Amino acid sequence: MSDNKKGRRASPGRLLVTSLLLFLLLAGITALVLYLVYRPSKPRLTVSAAAIYDISNASSQANAISTSMQFTLVIRNPNDRASVFYDRLSAYVSYRNQPITPPAALPPMFQEKDSTVAISPVLGGGFVPISGDVAAGLATDQAYGVVGLKLVLLGRLRYKSGPFRSNWYGMYVRCDMLTGFRKGVTGPVPLLGEPECKVDT
Repeated sequence: MSDNKKGRRASPGRLLVTSLLLFLLLAGITALVLYLVYRPSKPRLTVSAAAIYDISNASSQANAISTSMQFTLVIRNPNDRASVFYDRLSAYVSYRNQPITPPAALPPMFQEKDSTVAISPVLGGGFVPISGDVAAGLATDQAYGVVGLKLVLLGRLRYKSGPFRSNWYGMYVRCDMLTGFRKGVTGPVPLLGEPECKVDT
């Protein structure tokens, strides 16, 4: 008789634990489904055009370079459920892993879901110190007519999916490209191949 009473007293406790476990299981499944539905993909970037207006070593400083370049960067948001906010953007150009333009600040940007935008920042102005090896390599490549450059884009991004907003993520984009450029020729230059960019967030 006392054993039956103990069993009856334990039943509400078991029911509460079972209900709690069931609730946690359903909440976990719901969170997983929402994550899979709204999980965003990284933006895809490509360089579609380039122009080089000046590369000059004329400076009172030894091994310093002044440049003026423009690149058209196409940014694709592949997400059909998430728009993207970009902030704290800056860009520079490097040659042999050494910057040859000072960082240029770019305005914040909002990109709708499943859309493509293009930006064409002008980079350069002012002298940037470079090593002797970089200066010599750049002169040699210009004489040959093919210069390998890297466009770097830094900043942060966040996603908006329906009612949800993600945290800010740091963004590092590097676009390796070969340009057909000779000394003394200014303006648009051909891009050799189709330079795609690697995006790290």
